[in-house]
Amino acid sequence: MNGEQDTGAALLDIAERTLQEVLPAEGERPSGLSDSVRYAVCAGGKRIRPLICLASAVAVGGRAEDAAYPAAAIELLHNYTLVHDDLPSMDNDATRRGKPSVWAKFGEANAVLAGDALQALAFGTAARAPRNAAGVVAALGRAAYGVVAGQVEDIAATGDTEFIYEHKTADLFVAAAVMGGLAGGGSDSDVARLRTFALNLGLAFQYEDDLLDGDSPYGCEKTEALVREKTEAAVSALQGLPGDASFLGRIAEKLVSRRT
Repeated sequence: MNGEQDTGAALLDIAERTLQEVLPAEGERPSGLSDSVRYAVCAGGKRIRPLICLASAVAVGGRAEDAAYPAAAIELLHNYTLVHDDLPSMDNDATRRGKPSVWAKFGEANAVLAGDALQALAFGTAARAPRNAAGVVAALGRAAYGVVAGQVEDIAATGDTEFIYEHKTADLFVAAAVMGGLAGGGSDSDVARLRTFALNLGLAFQYEDDLLDGDSPYGCEKTEALVREKTEAAVSALQGLPGDASFLGRIAEKLVSRRT
């Protein structure tokens, strides 16, 4: 257990240090922008996607540090989606992570601009990947578009649950893993394994959320079966990777055994 904790702490430290490096300085002009952007990113969160990104670089035989900028980029993009998702025109959520959401604290217009800025920062940060930067940026772009597509379907209430889950949730997991694999120097087959891992993990994660929230469209028994099925598929996809993929496997197990 200590080894797992040490690995997680080391990866989290890389993610946090890199985020502080790329975020605007506290109070940087205009302070309304820098403060709202920093608030969005620094107000909490488990950093699941950056951890997946960093661990994916290790899983293909690279170093976690190789994926530091891609890991920060995926977290910036993730927080952009949260800021915009909370807006009155979207989910109208006044709280996020037990605190006022960005629009509730800084105003709706500033929240829109903060989200825009986070997306721009994400792409600029991704471009700093030490290798395969073009592929890293392309993966981030696919995820950014996919999340928006999922949100549009969600707002339209089309009832296509699988499409919404794949794009609103799993696309960012896929981007995290693919970006990490590319930055770590993984082969095409390595990156394909990571993509399969992350797609299944993202779906399992969302199904688990449904169980925790008590609002699964499938019913409890079927949802539990879907969680098991997707988790097993995710872990199975890690077989054959040239580096240490054990931390990715542990992430999968933890994400589908949450209680809150």
